[in-house]
Amino acid sequence: MKDQAIEAVVAPVLEEFGLELDALEVVPAGKRRVVRIVVDGDGPKGRGPLLDDIAAASQAVSAALDTSDAVGQAAYTLEVSSRGVSRPLTEEKHWRRNRSRLVKVTLADGSELTGRIVAAGPEVVRLDVDGGPREVAYAEVAKALVQVELNRRLDDELDDAEDAGDDADDGDEADEDDEQDDEQDEDEEEVR
Repeated sequence: MKDQAIEAVVAPVLEEFGLELDALEVVPAGKRRVVRIVVDGDGPKGRGPLLDDIAAASQAVSAALDTSDAVGQAAYTLEVSSRGVSRPLTEEKHWRRNRSRLVKVTLADGSELTGRIVAAGPEVVRLDVDGGPREVAYAEVAKALVQVELNRRLDDELDDAEDAGDDADDGDEADEDDEQDDEQDEDEEEVR
């Protein structure tokens, strides 16, 4: 199995699902090989791919590999996953897709800072560090990892809702409208 041959088969299939190949690894596992594919993409909100998209792409990739010569006759196991939080942010698109997430940054001089990603540009990322803005050039970053937050701030979720085009202030009114529609549907069902 040659990584380049597998990549040539996999990349176009992923593109059909709006995904991009982030990493490819083929490792021996007894008599089999494990083909590990890490995917990324903007997804519908520009914040990364949805699991349903990855699952659908995984099936298509499996079918494409089964019908190609890229894996040869050797038995293999296919693993397809998203980047997850354990992979470092190395490109502008990684920073952009993780906007509003908490990130720990190790700078080239060895110092560290932790902040929330506010915006990502072509050359610098803007972070909120201890309530204040800080711009960091990508060239200054030695390593950056998203931090797992079990109790993410509520205003982050509100920011996400606003990004999706929802007006957080209209949430209650929308719920009331939905309830009225449901009651109207029930009334219509009773009449029939």
